[in-house]
Amino acid sequence: MDLSSKELAQSYLGGKVVPLVPRFLSLRLLCNPGATLGVLSEHTWVVGIIEIIGCAGFALGIFLADSPWLLTAFSLGLAGGAGNFADRIIHAHGFLNGCVVDFIDYGWSVGNVADIYLFLSAVCIFIFLFCLDKKRGKDEKDSASSRKSGRRTI
Repeated sequence: MDLSSKELAQSYLGGKVVPLVPRFLSLRLLCNPGATLGVLSEHTWVVGIIEIIGCAGFALGIFLADSPWLLTAFSLGLAGGAGNFADRIIHAHGFLNGCVVDFIDYGWSVGNVADIYLFLSAVCIFIFLFCLDKKRGKDEKDSASSRKSGRRTI
């Protein structure tokens, strides 16, 4: 979905700005050589290496995930990271010096579908770490204390 949407943006947007929600959301084509908000634009190879490491980490996470939230988070992260990395390779004219096609203009930042995947991945990880994992830890603790006291849980 990410690469297809980038292809469509390149085909139809050109130099146009298409307002969707005035002063909040529009479509505008950019080629971003850096990371978020153009960070490290001068060092695209560093961003590429970080993307490779991130994709490897997300792939490993998929195999080790013991929660549907983590599996979803790592899958979204891998999809987003791989989409942006593939874009960086497609638009390169040297070693990892390509750019990522961004086209969703939020007014303060311009991104793409891969960035949405990465954001959703972070949200899922946050929910797991700060909401679900604490509940799971409490449930395991309660279960262990009931085993010690001889109480049975159903």
